[in-house]
Amino acid sequence: MRNLPASSCVSHSGGLTVLNLLFFCILFVLCWPLALVALVLYPIVWLMLLPFRILGIAVDGVLELVSAVLYLPVRLIRAI
Repeated sequence: MRNLPASSCVSHSGGLTVLNLLFFCILFVLCWPLALVALVLYPIVWLMLLPFRILGIAVDGVLELVSAVLYLPVRLIRAI
């Protein structure tokens, strides 16, 4: 797992959200039917991709566990 400071995550996420909102407003002005279709389909696509996100979290956890088990002897030898 990556340990990032909370401040960097919040500022990056907030800036990305504002940028997405700006792109949506531009799309809405240029082609409002397409913007409305995107607005309706986004939650459906998000729900369809949710199992893959959960699977990715589980695989990441298993790989972290395997890594910890493999590095345990090295950590024990360094402690002596």
